[in-house]
Amino acid sequence: MINEDMQVQPGEEPVRPETKYTPGTHKLSEYNWLADLPFDDRCNEVVEVRFKNTRKGFYRNVNGLRLEVDDIVAVEASPGHDIGYVSMTGYLVREQLKKMKIRPVVEEMKKVYRKARPVDLQKWDEAKKLEDSTMLRSRQIAENLGLAMKIGDVEYQGDKTKAIFYYLADERVDFRQLIKVLAEEFHVRIEMRQIGARQEAGRIGGIGTCGRELCCSTHLTNFISVTTSHARYQDLSLNPQKLAGQCGKLKCCLNYELDCYIDAQKEYPSREVSLELAGGTAYFVKMEVHTGVYWYSTDPRIAADMTPVPVERVREIIRLNRKGIKPESLLTGPHRDRIGKGNDLLLQNSGLTRFETKSQSREGKGKRRSFHRRNERKQK
Repeated sequence: MINEDMQVQPGEEPVRPETKYTPGTHKLSEYNWLADLPFDDRCNEVVEVRFKNTRKGFYRNVNGLRLEVDDIVAVEASPGHDIGYVSMTGYLVREQLKKMKIRPVVEEMKKVYRKARPVDLQKWDEAKKLEDSTMLRSRQIAENLGLAMKIGDVEYQGDKTKAIFYYLADERVDFRQLIKVLAEEFHVRIEMRQIGARQEAGRIGGIGTCGRELCCSTHLTNFISVTTSHARYQDLSLNPQKLAGQCGKLKCCLNYELDCYIDAQKEYPSREVSLELAGGTAYFVKMEVHTGVYWYSTDPRIAADMTPVPVERVREIIRLNRKGIKPESLLTGPHRDRIGKGNDLLLQNSGLTRFETKSQSREGKGKRRSFHRRNERKQK
């Protein structure tokens, strides 16, 4: 933030304000795992600049400035110039460009003009102070015009000549009249950008049900569609309250382990096959993919008398059924021993008193007895 002491007096050298970079304190933060490599001026030909929330971009360092992470720079914009923080430099930018399939030699990039001066910083600070009031006023204007949209955020350009309005809408919105009213109200160029619910959650930030910061705020930039079939593959409960994130959509993390579950199930028998036994039919209920255990029930409608069966035994029963043979039971000796061992440590010794020792329980009993004896004496 800029204060009055930072204004340049006649005859004085402009002093750059001190800034501190703390990794992980801003959205889409990064860790420079190539920082130990020797510095090369050619590595700073392209740098990444971070603006408000999750907006970032690559800019060409045409003036050969010695830029470091968290330097405040003035970059080319359309029109005018914008102010942002340098978020990535050196070899890490090259790796990121390769990952995003961007060729800096061929593609045109906007330029880095200079390191920000105190005058630039003062105007930038004035612009940022207007964002909240502008957002609230623009929401009132959109509501008065009867537009089915929500303006989620406003970002002013560094030179205070342009404002970006981020909005959400389920359907297409004709905001031509809105742009005219906003331009007359705020006297700046207006740009409207539509974002989805996931992008809005990433811009706002927060803590997920896992206890970590939201993925859309820390590292996710490309949002892949998520459906309930992803939860079915992983045998997750189809409870909307558990599967939905803060954006109201299905959680993006349902995609993380999906490929692993799909590959594991390729070698497993079909879930649609029921097992024919001498005493009746066993119906599939659920499957533990990574432990290789199927659960079967004697009732096709409810989970009754559920029995865990190893996948090897399931294949064996299916082969016997194809030959017309119906085994006596789902489990045999070796398969029953494997299921009986159990690998889940949480289920072992899961009683409420598992952390109490015998001495502690005896001591507690003695205290309770002495307490009751004292009460009996008082009553007498």
